[in-house]
Amino acid sequence: MTSTQRSPLRATLLIEGARQGALQMAIDEVLLDDAAERGNCWLRFYQWSEPTVSLGYFQAYADRAHHAASQASAVVRRQTGGGAIVHDRELTYCLAVPVAHPLAADATRLYDAVHQALIEVLSAGGIAATLCGDLAAHTEIAPFLCFQRRSPQDVVVGAAKIGTAKICGSAQRRRRGAILQHGSLVLAASAAAPELPGIEELTGQSLAATALSKIWADRIAARLPLELSGGVLPPQLEREAEARTVAKYADSAWTRRR
Repeated sequence: MTSTQRSPLRATLLIEGARQGALQMAIDEVLLDDAAERGNCWLRFYQWSEPTVSLGYFQAYADRAHHAASQASAVVRRQTGGGAIVHDRELTYCLAVPVAHPLAADATRLYDAVHQALIEVLSAGGIAATLCGDLAAHTEIAPFLCFQRRSPQDVVVGAAKIGTAKICGSAQRRRRGAILQHGSLVLAASAAAPELPGIEELTGQSLAATALSKIWADRIAARLPLELSGGVLPPQLEREAEARTVAKYADSAWTRRR
């Protein structure tokens, strides 16, 4: 049986509320570890309890001084690369896939499946979104904010008065062959990043995060394919995430490591 004919991968769907940023990053990492060590697959959607800047793994902490609007925001460091993201009026997703499944070896397919699923969802609601493709810009000095950078697989929406804006981007991290992909969808502009329009500014539509999560999850599942079952984060993984929050993501030594 080829990978394209393979039975759907069983995955647990988590649609969660808002939590503090360091804990959200710890949960994502714990799900990656669980995929690597126990072979489980997870698809999670969540939000942030306060405006928070997540720095890319390789970004210098000092660079955030150049972005005045987000100075009062909390700050964490992700385990994935890329530019800084201001998490506020947005929806974040996380997909953790075990090494035993062919999807873990096909990074491009994961990006394409999640982003094309989003494009389908938005299209059904009358919002025309596309992949960035040839619109991607390459500069010698990358902007501080991730959503001011463009790669071919980013999702963009155009508006007559604003132009084309990036609304969704993703990044990946591997661990012992398992893969974590997480990314952000900007629902509306944040006071901590007013230069970045969201779907609301671009289209005039206000989307509900929970309802959007359910529809997007179903489209992702159809494309990969996944066999989704709803659940909650098991107590053991919750404890692991809380411990990792204290030991790593809420520790200034990690946040300021570069």
